[in-house]
Amino acid sequence: MPKPQAQCFLRDLDINSNPEENVTNKLNELHQCRPSPLDTIMPSQLEGAMDALIAVFYNYSGNDGDKYKLNKGELKQLLNCELTDFLTSQKDPMLVEKIMNDLDSNKDNEVDFNEFVVLVAALTVACNDFFQEQKKKSK
Repeated sequence: MPKPQAQCFLRDLDINSNPEENVTNKLNELHQCRPSPLDTIMPSQLEGAMDALIAVFYNYSGNDGDKYKLNKGELKQLLNCELTDFLTSQKDPMLVEKIMNDLDSNKDNEVDFNEFVVLVAALTVACNDFFQEQKKKSK
């Protein structure tokens, strides 16, 4: 069974070194993750979620340009396919453009992985808030 990338990355991450340099180096080495006796251990639920988030982003990025970024069309395709209910429940025809502008912090007209994670985190927080409110109402 191949080792999940997040599990491999986290196992080898040295938090005592320069974090930015270490993360960049580790990302470059992900495809060369060395075998370990831990390779047969199933990833945790969180490691699996991290792998899924990374995989979803890169399934849509780079079809029309930079393979590490989403352009507006790729972002729209990702939202249509992966967050269908969210997108179809919104009434604003300019929603994708607004999301793109909000996420694109460096204003390069593309969304990189770091910018994308902001959207996922915000939606996850909103879901959690909703579920907590529903739980309070049901008591």
